[in-house]
Amino acid sequence: MFESIYKGKTVLVTGDTGFKGSWLAIWLMELGANVIGYAFAPKSRKDNYVICGLDKRINHVNADIRDYQKLLRVFSKYKPSIAFHLAAQSLVIDSYKFPSRTYSTNVMGTVNFLEAVRNTPCVKVAITVTSDKCYENRGCVYFYRESDPLGGKDPYSSSKAASEIITSSYIHSFFSHEGSANIASVRAGNVIGGGDWADNRIFPDCMRALLGNKPIALRNPESMRPWQHVLEPLGGYLILANCLYQKGKKYSGAWNFGPERKSMVSVKELVLQILKEWGSGSYICSKKTINRREENALGLDISKAKRQLKWKPVLSLAQAVKLVLEEYKIRGLTCAEVFGQRVRHIRKYVTLQ
Repeated sequence: MFESIYKGKTVLVTGDTGFKGSWLAIWLMELGANVIGYAFAPKSRKDNYVICGLDKRINHVNADIRDYQKLLRVFSKYKPSIAFHLAAQSLVIDSYKFPSRTYSTNVMGTVNFLEAVRNTPCVKVAITVTSDKCYENRGCVYFYRESDPLGGKDPYSSSKAASEIITSSYIHSFFSHEGSANIASVRAGNVIGGGDWADNRIFPDCMRALLGNKPIALRNPESMRPWQHVLEPLGGYLILANCLYQKGKKYSGAWNFGPERKSMVSVKELVLQILKEWGSGSYICSKKTINRREENALGLDISKAKRQLKWKPVLSLAQAVKLVLEEYKIRGLTCAEVFGQRVRHIRKYVTLQ
């Protein structure tokens, strides 16, 4: 399922210093690609990009996705044949604090990426990465299909819906004729994995508490989310790009890559699974008031990807949690050793597909 189309090819990844982007860069290197990264510098020394020593392994450009001219120069210089767009403001709570930055990054960032693809003829495949939160939320447990209406009550969700609309518009306006790049957008669930230290995300919050011998504070314990290890959606993106490259435009459009429905559990249930695997610790329901609304129920219908791409999630929630905790237990390891652990997890995951 992960054929050798990536070997020897130049692949550009925006947002490579981020959590998902750094994992994608590692997987692409494992597949033999020449990876070009475009993003802001890492936020902290604990980020996956840093602890894996990716600055020594890929060609990275420190830059803002909102700087179109610089982005176009990078496309023109490195001439990628495949491009993945992951650069984004990725937190709901931060979108309330910085709405203008959220929209300019997530909306115009997508426009800039697709414009760069449009003006770089060597690009054959491009994928924009959004979120399950791009759907118009029904307020109940419902599994959204790619054909369901887009929407969003908060700045982050609406910016992701706008990004999806933009990608669809570009596909129909500029990438529908023979010889143009093959374009798709992808939507994943709540992704967990080692090296994620973002604020206001449940797994990083858990690790900060556990490593500091403090109880885990839960803001929204009953919120239901589609939890999945980072390798699950990334595997889907790679399979999709492979199909776009080899089989063309019938694979263009929107795709969901979420977990099986049984992995749709509440924040509290996820935390109990983490504590069970960790072997100690406790949690409390936070009394801190969050005035900004986060939707309570989100799920993805993945039947399209399972049917047309032959992709499927293979890790149970318990397996995913165990894997993630291993990825956080890296104290004393060198960058090369952490990178090696990530590669081993990727190789093991591939055998399960």
